[in-house]
Amino acid sequence: MSRAMIEIGSCNVDLELRPIEPSWIIEGNPVSRSRVLSTSADGTAQTIIWACTEGRFNWYYDIDETIMIMEGSIVLESDGMPPKRYGPGDVIFFRDGAHAKWHVEGHVKKIAFCRKTNPVMIGFLIRVVNKLKKMFTSTGERRPASLMGAG
Repeated sequence: MSRAMIEIGSCNVDLELRPIEPSWIIEGNPVSRSRVLSTSADGTAQTIIWACTEGRFNWYYDIDETIMIMEGSIVLESDGMPPKRYGPGDVIFFRDGAHAKWHVEGHVKKIAFCRKTNPVMIGFLIRVVNKLKKMFTSTGERRPASLMGAG
């Protein structure tokens, strides 16, 4: 099955119930829902819409996750980070292994860009292969544009 090179999605989709791990809930009865909008060809990255009702809970990250709050607000706190309120337009990056206490005020809706991390040696090998590709690519060939810089 081939995938389209460009996929179009919408943030206004029906979300499916995705309960928070019950042992993580600190206070209230937060109800979370989400929908995967896209998945990379290798399965290591996803774009997800996630929404949650009021409550307080722990969240333990086993992936790298960048979020942008679309609606509502949250108060986040973590070790070494005092509680701080975030709202629409705020962008937050959680590294694999991070832990945060979430306090959803009323409700929140976010878009999340999630990426499974590779072991250090695998990441190193990927960078070496990409560097070699650059070295042997003719300057006359079309090269993909990247927002991540010349690397």
